[in-house]
Amino acid sequence: MPILILIGGQSAVAAPAQVLYPRPETAGDPRTDYPVTLLRLALAKSGGQFALQPTRETMLQGRALSELATGSGSPRVVWSMTSREREKALLPIRIPIYKGLIGWRIPLIHKQNPDLLKEVNTVDGLKTLRTAQGHDWPDTDILRAAQLNVSGVVGYESLFSMLHTQRIDYFPRSLAEIWAEIKNHSAKDIAIDTHVVIHYDTAFYYFVNNQDTALAQAIERGLEAAIADGSFDRLFYQNYANLIKRAELDKRVVIELPNPLLPPRRRWVAKNSGSAPPKPPTPGSECAPQARTCRVRKSLGDMPDHRLNWRLKWAGSSNPSCCATRSIDRSSSSNNIRARRSRTRLA
Repeated sequence: MPILILIGGQSAVAAPAQVLYPRPETAGDPRTDYPVTLLRLALAKSGGQFALQPTRETMLQGRALSELATGSGSPRVVWSMTSREREKALLPIRIPIYKGLIGWRIPLIHKQNPDLLKEVNTVDGLKTLRTAQGHDWPDTDILRAAQLNVSGVVGYESLFSMLHTQRIDYFPRSLAEIWAEIKNHSAKDIAIDTHVVIHYDTAFYYFVNNQDTALAQAIERGLEAAIADGSFDRLFYQNYANLIKRAELDKRVVIELPNPLLPPRRRWVAKNSGSAPPKPPTPGSECAPQARTCRVRKSLGDMPDHRLNWRLKWAGSSNPSCCATRSIDRSSSSNNIRARRSRTRLA
């Protein structure tokens, strides 16, 4: 909220409250574009006045989260995959900004090995291969829990270099990120695998310091408003509708991994009874009202009168099959490492 100051006995509105987010370690990192745009949209709809800006220095994720938790640094908000540890140290705004896409991981491979994963049908088929993730990413622990051969690496760009020099065999990237990354690293002899997709249940949240409840409430309020008027969905599908289609998940083997990092009482409901990311409706179909696409109905935990439930419903559609739902919790998926030859159901 803006600060009121007195000038000549009258109140005046001071400059908008500054909200800093971590400057990415790589200039022009496309991974920042969508979460910054969505956060800017939420703050604009929050009813407050905020100025959203990057920090002066570039920051690795681990440092940004640590400084946010202790209040010792400049960031006021960070977006990241959730975990037990992060939800204890920080205050999450429990609205998954990627609608689960971040848990759909398509492998990057070396161009010399286009069929590296062609015969991989189970998690055991991945255990003989080398991979890597950021040393402070929750993904690293998720892959290790599945007994995969994964190295934790410092430095985002180092991961692409390791694949280029064939120090690792594959590098799983989220469906939301991989296409921009392959474009930005086209000189490194890497390619996108066409055979496999790795999936685990997770969510990407905005996080703030535990004491910064005013900012948390503003972001929540703004995201709620964006959900209600359809601007959240418009932004999401503008960025990812074509990428979901391009991934051709129905032609891939889906290898499911458990996520032991999910808080034990985490429960949300994701679109599709078959484990698949949200699919934009076909224009002109019953599930595609002109004004809106798929609306997220959600509730937040650790805030009054909320119940940690998620629903995705087609706005304006009378057909309940347009948006099937399923409950997900850690207990139901903790022993669920399986692969299935698609047909992955895309609602």
